[in-house]
Amino acid sequence: MRDRTSVVIIENKKFGLIKRIREGIVYYVFPGGGIENGETPEDGAKREAFEELGVEVKVNDCIAEIRFNGTQYFFLSEIIGGEYGTGQGEEYIDENRNRGTYVPIWIDLDRISAINVKPKEVALMVQSLF
Repeated sequence: MRDRTSVVIIENKKFGLIKRIREGIVYYVFPGGGIENGETPEDGAKREAFEELGVEVKVNDCIAEIRFNGTQYFFLSEIIGGEYGTGQGEEYIDENRNRGTYVPIWIDLDRISAINVKPKEVALMVQSLF
């Protein structure tokens, strides 16, 4: 078990998500990953946003904590620098990982219930806030 952290980014009525295609299955996840030793969930969220998306974020409220193979933290965040979609994390550069594709995208808030977002309960909760 490893604790994880994710950013929830909303801009112009769109979610910033990672489109995953793995073993022929398409699904979407919030940008994030494992919390490193000595790192706070907030600091991990900032690092993961930069690695996966190429952006600096201001981490605001923790809007959800889900227990699943450790604790998963979801932070409402806002982009304060960088260029969305320019991340250079290991998921993009390590060709030997064999874990499918990762594509940063924007999805309209009103489409969230029609696509496979994991975890769905967080996506629906955020959608209801906006």
